Amino acid sequence: MYNSPGPELIMGIRNLAGLEACYKYADAVYFSTDKLSLRAKAKDVTLENLEKFVSEVKARGLKAYLAVNSTVNEDRLEEADHVIAAAAKARVNAVIAWDPAVILKARKAGLRTHISTQANVTNHETAEFYRTLGAERIVLSRELSLEEIRKIRQQTEIQVETFVHGAMCMAVSGRCHLSAYVLGKSGNCGECTQPCRWEWELHGENDLVMQSRGKYLLSAKDLCMIEYIPALLEAGIDAFKVEGRLRDPGYLEVVSRCYREAIDACKEGTYTREKADTWRSGLAAVYNRGFSTGFYFGVPGLEGFSPEKGMNASEKKRRAVGIVENYYPKKQAAAIKLLEGGLATGDEILIEGNTTYLKQQVSSLMKKGINLQTAEKGDEVGLAVDRAVRKNDRIFII
Repeated sequence: MYNSPGPELIMGIRNLAGLEACYKYADAVYFSTDKLSLRAKAKDVTLENLEKFVSEVKARGLKAYLAVNSTVNEDRLEEADHVIAAAAKARVNAVIAWDPAVILKARKAGLRTHISTQANVTNHETAEFYRTLGAERIVLSRELSLEEIRKIRQQTEIQVETFVHGAMCMAVSGRCHLSAYVLGKSGNCGECTQPCRWEWELHGENDLVMQSRGKYLLSAKDLCMIEYIPALLEAGIDAFKVEGRLRDPGYLEVVSRCYREAIDACKEGTYTREKADTWRSGLAAVYNRGFSTGFYFGVPGLEGFSPEKGMNASEKKRRAVGIVENYYPKKQAAAIKLLEGGLATGDEILIEGNTTYLKQQVSSLMKKGINLQTAEKGDEVGLAVDRAVRKNDRIFII
């Protein structure tokens, strides 16, 4: 039985809907604002609403970690000052950073710092260096084996965090220049266009097109360590991190629940291979690119890539059917328009927006005062909902 109080389970989110999806299972969440983030598309949290967002996180009993991890050029130093000032005002639990300028600014503001995986920490002496700068935790390089992680943990007093699930970059610690080279959109400034997920061909001399094992030649599989949680705990890792700030709330709910159950089972002495298989099946049912153990057990070969499939290898995909046009709290119902498909009573649906995450069964459909068993594409109908939804929230069958 695992007796330590850890590890901390940390989920990446982009908005309140993501928070709502995972707060029952996570210990902490990490996110970014619309400034100095490697996820430039995640713009729901801004410097203006950061304080309110952090309050929502803490109200649910979670810690709030702000990622400030993009490249900071000379003309962005003032922007870094604004971000750190906003972080201090919002009282985030820690700033995740790698640039020494940001680290020093955070320390001056009295903020705790976690060293981002972008720093590519691969040994205990480097870990100790960051500890002398006041860092509380390091997110180790994703290119380390479990044995290397164990050795680092044994030789440093700083907390150690590692990724356990989510997308893997084909470049060392995410330091990729391919997007910048191909389209002028720098991944190191949060604008990655993911050309590694595109279809590619190998061309040789004399216009020869070479055969290969598929066309997605640079697309790495997702990391999944659900079957090895006992080994990760035994290594003394202080925090488990899940990548996925741009993935949907349904994904966040499933992944956070599976890893919470696995961690708790280890603590209770009830973890089994059969349970791990069930959790893995659950994880395979949401967005993924196939699964790999990354570098934990050695440098991955072809088994670490997914050349035959595109962005989503999940066999179970949610299907968009419509949007919410209005919500009526007294009737606990929503007016919806079915733009892409129909609905029927008994369907499992997900209603999702920037602040909404509601999973339920369709119990009642109504049109012009008449109860329906089914509604067709193009219909505008009333839908009974379990709690508040908002105009323009999307509706999916799952």
